Amino acid sequence: MRAAVTTVVAAALCAVLAPAPATAAPVPLPASESMAASASAQAPTAAEAQWIDAGTVVWKVATIPGARQELAYGDGGDGRLRLAPGRLTGAQAAKFPHLKEYPAFTVDVRDRARARTALRGPVTATQRAADGTASATTGVQIQGVLDDLYGARAVKASLGPVFAAGRPTLSVWAPTARTVSLELGDGADARTVPMRRDDASGVWSVRGPASWAGASYRYAVTVWAPSVGRTVTNKVTDPYSTALTTDSARSLVVDLADPRLAPAGWSTLRKPKAVPLRDAQIQELHIRDFSVADRTARHPGGYLAFTDTGSAGMRHLRALAASGTSYVHLLPAFDIGTIPERKSEQDRPACDMQVYAPDSDQQQACVARGAARDAYNWGYDPLHYTVPEGSYASDPEGTPRTVEFRRMVQSLNAGGLRTVMDVVYNHTVASGQDEKSVLDRIVPGYYQRLLADGTVATSTCCANTAPENAMMGKLVVDSVVTWARQYKVDGFRFDLMGHHPKANILAVRKALDALTLAKDGVDGRAIVLYGEGWNFGEIADDVRFVQATQHNMAGTGIATFSDRARDAVRGGSPFDADPGVQGFASGLYTDPNPSPANGSREEQRNRLLHYQDLVKVGLSGSLAGYRFTDTAGAEVRGAEVDYNGSPAGYAAVPGDALAYADAHDNESLYDALAFKLPPSTSAADRSRMQVLALATAALSQGPALSQAGTDLLRSKSLDRNSYDSGDWFNAIQWDCRDGNGFGRGLPPAADNADKWPYARPLLTNPTLTPGCAEINGTSAAYRDLLRIRTTEPAFGLASTAAVQSALSFPLSGPDETPGVITMRLGDLVVVFNATPSARSQRVTELAGRPYALHRVQAGGADRTVRSAAYERTSGTFTVPARTVAVFDAIS
Repeated sequence: MRAAVTTVVAAALCAVLAPAPATAAPVPLPASESMAASASAQAPTAAEAQWIDAGTVVWKVATIPGARQELAYGDGGDGRLRLAPGRLTGAQAAKFPHLKEYPAFTVDVRDRARARTALRGPVTATQRAADGTASATTGVQIQGVLDDLYGARAVKASLGPVFAAGRPTLSVWAPTARTVSLELGDGADARTVPMRRDDASGVWSVRGPASWAGASYRYAVTVWAPSVGRTVTNKVTDPYSTALTTDSARSLVVDLADPRLAPAGWSTLRKPKAVPLRDAQIQELHIRDFSVADRTARHPGGYLAFTDTGSAGMRHLRALAASGTSYVHLLPAFDIGTIPERKSEQDRPACDMQVYAPDSDQQQACVARGAARDAYNWGYDPLHYTVPEGSYASDPEGTPRTVEFRRMVQSLNAGGLRTVMDVVYNHTVASGQDEKSVLDRIVPGYYQRLLADGTVATSTCCANTAPENAMMGKLVVDSVVTWARQYKVDGFRFDLMGHHPKANILAVRKALDALTLAKDGVDGRAIVLYGEGWNFGEIADDVRFVQATQHNMAGTGIATFSDRARDAVRGGSPFDADPGVQGFASGLYTDPNPSPANGSREEQRNRLLHYQDLVKVGLSGSLAGYRFTDTAGAEVRGAEVDYNGSPAGYAAVPGDALAYADAHDNESLYDALAFKLPPSTSAADRSRMQVLALATAALSQGPALSQAGTDLLRSKSLDRNSYDSGDWFNAIQWDCRDGNGFGRGLPPAADNADKWPYARPLLTNPTLTPGCAEINGTSAAYRDLLRIRTTEPAFGLASTAAVQSALSFPLSGPDETPGVITMRLGDLVVVFNATPSARSQRVTELAGRPYALHRVQAGGADRTVRSAAYERTSGTFTVPARTVAVFDAIS
């Protein structure tokens, strides 16, 4: 199941990413505080009661006759809120479906006025026997009651630094804090400024003079921290920061609308024509991978590398744009919690990597020794959501990162490419009292999603957030809108979007749609949204809320990644114990490898034919309602084709599902095929299978994504999880003379050691080392397919009815050729021949009609495809081995 797969990935990442929890030392409060700080040694370690609104607590407690229940609050537990047995209303059960079977208790109406006071210190739920002794005690989760008491006003507040008439107002939501003050400046010039609390919203704010602009600041938040069982004073940065000092030590009072932060031409930036999501062709790219090994880049590894218009990387991106690529999807570029930002403090491998053998374990060992302090990480470990990452800037101190990020967007737009940001609001890099915990040190126990016992859920890989809570949901919307308005980002890809409520993602869509060129400088309706709609973890199957999963997001205009055709094309799953399990584009049945995991010949044939049905569903745009004849001869809808127990088709309209053959997760496409194709497969044939696999995504209905460099046979030396594998395994080689990255040693042991026995013989196999002919030929053939995809309207149909009318698989049925799919799409016929031999496909219904190889391929870079032929009398299309050929009707 995909859920299990994703959980495995998350756990592997988080084991390395998450910093060890730190325990804060108790900090004394001022003598004037009415609630004295104490260690509260008796505070319970679990929080199994949940205060869901001002009048209701749920608690799965074993009640005893004559007992009474209460909420105790205050450091000494002297305050009391009386509870009485009750039951959840229908509205409450609908809002908290995971609690609907829990015993409910009603807060005495006479005590409810003290709820706000109670929440500013420790709260425990206690059951007392008739004699007054406590028979059960637990901590209390307070997210629901905070939303009930403060949410309606707080969600309307403007948080962070907001400028009006040149003067800044700084605001932070901290309803449970006893005091909040502003630490302005640093060192000898630092001073403390008191902040005012708005009791209706829980927001603390202070307005300063214009001279505060550019100053550094932190908040000093005195608050009860249940993770350590004491009151603490946390010195913490602003979760709504717009700028930061180096290594995120302090926030900066910065107005992003300041003209001094705008590159020349920023206000009049002309973007490439907006491309509807259903037609988007996307390159997924890591900022550092893009240029760190590019000898022609003047700013390797940084934002400004995209302004090096003459570099090999930028020339390649412009070539892709000219062929039909419309978006560059940037892996996380917000403030990352695990990369030292000063270059002088970044570790570099202290080894001469070039001297080691292609199958040596020394390269990965050298990388691993410095991985925790090097300049590399994918970045799925957010520290501040709305500030660009400092390590990619020429100077991480202050606002150069703001200007340089904007220059990057500007340059990509000038190259014909819109930009997508990979955003990660589903977790934080840390929680509790960890020094890299921001949200949880301001409102402890609110922003993170808690399990039934009050511990922080970690199914995403780190400390899960709770965007179902009003203020976390607001943060998501506000942050995305800031990136769109202030940085002119053209799209957003939501990491683990299924961990968000559908309502939260729709709120993002609504907020973006309200942005206009006249008012905001951007057309919000042209901004595209897509994400990972996986269904797993503590919120799986809509148990807490309606999730933003594949099935649930159908018809919303927000796409989800479709893993169905991806697995069918590659074969097996990314987490097979034996990586040699083959698929449609890796030789299953038609070009078998020695792996016993592929089963008997009959099993291989049956699985291949089912894979072909999955690919057909993918070519339809993963439409649930698309009807076709499957390889068993039955008429089925896309939703009736099985994918590991789930429907293969789930989309309501083209554009709901995003097709891809590879992305940053798991092995690159080249490496997956290296494991799966027979070891004797030549470099030229590997190139052809790479193009064929890419074609299954590029020529499908709906958007398609490809990892940058995949068209150049990019390899990570068989690394299946390169998030922390350094430049050595990740850098893109734009010059074919530098190879494609294969054979750079065994991949890092942490996530790959179990695959080393399979990897060793491959890394020294000369047939897996492509030359310039294969690398450049693959890219040229892929660009030809992009030209066809983006110039033929039939590939971008807007409705299920239009797809049903235009798309068919005329040879699909019991007699379909294993390894060959023939697709008719309006006036086009596309033949995917994944076999090692030329194949003829006779379509009797087209006999007598004139067809010819599409003009792009007929005059294109791939000489082999030019030999594809059509015999008009019989309606027979003949296509060379390992080739995808597109034929067009002659009018």
